[in-house]
This record gives sequence, C-alpha cells and structure tokens, in this order.
Amino acid sequence: MNNIRITKQFNFETGHALYGYDGRCKNVHGHSYKLSVTVIGKPITDVSNVKFGMVIDFSDLKKIVKEEIVDVFDHATVFNQNTPHVELAKELKDRGHHVILVNYQPTSENMVIDFSTKIKKRLPENIELFSLKLQETDTSFAEWYASDNK
Repeated sequence: MNNIRITKQFNFETGHALYGYDGRCKNVHGHSYKLSVTVIGKPITDVSNVKFGMVIDFSDLKKIVKEEIVDVFDHATVFNQNTPHVELAKELKDRGHHVILVNYQPTSENMVIDFSTKIKKRLPENIELFSLKLQETDTSFAEWYASDNK
C-alpha cells in the first residue's frame, strides 16, 4: 500500500517581539500566520471503517491543530520568558491580554519546531508528521521536515 501525504492549512493572528534583535522586529508587532500541516500514512483499507480510503480524516487533523496551535496562539502575544519582556507580559496580562511566554526566541523557525513537537504527540500511531510550513508574510516562511530531524 502506498504512503500518501495529506495537508491541511490554518490561519491565525499572533503578535511577538524579538528581544535583542537589531532590526524593527525588536518592537512588538504581529503577523497573519499561515500554517500548512502535512502528515503521511497509508489510506485505511478496511471497507467497514467509516474512514475507508482516508489517511486521516481532515476534521481529525483540524481538531488536533486547532487545540494545540490555533486556539492557543490566535490573537496572543508571544514573548521569550528569559528576557525583560516578562515585565511587559505581566503588564499586558494584568490588563486582560492573552500572552504566551515561551522558552525560546519567538521566531518562525523556533515556533515551527515547537508546533512540530505539540502536533506529533497527538497524531495516531499510524500517522507521522511529514512537514510544517509556517508563513509569517507573503514572502517569508520557515519549514520543518521530519526527514531533516531524525
């Protein structure tokens, strides 16, 4: 049986700031992120299974990514917890803003690594995460491939 890749795309709005960066991205700003999640597996061959012919139901993949990534990061501001931004984060939280503190610089590169870890933990055992593409602008994106990380 052939392996097939299935891709689902997601959109979310997230703010961040890159502490210590030497350009404009040191300032708090936001992006309309586009996340493409590609998994790989074999289509279900059991004709009595309601998901016959599917690698994974798109709605099952959507549920995982929404719960782990989109619902968490959408309309949040992300800061590295190991920088002075924690003071700004506390102020924003005290004012009712959704703030996420992470243990990394919140670049697209590091976010896609974080997302890969979260998604892989939730996939059924017969399905593997193949790749992620996190696009922060129309012309800039970071990609994660399982084959690069074995």
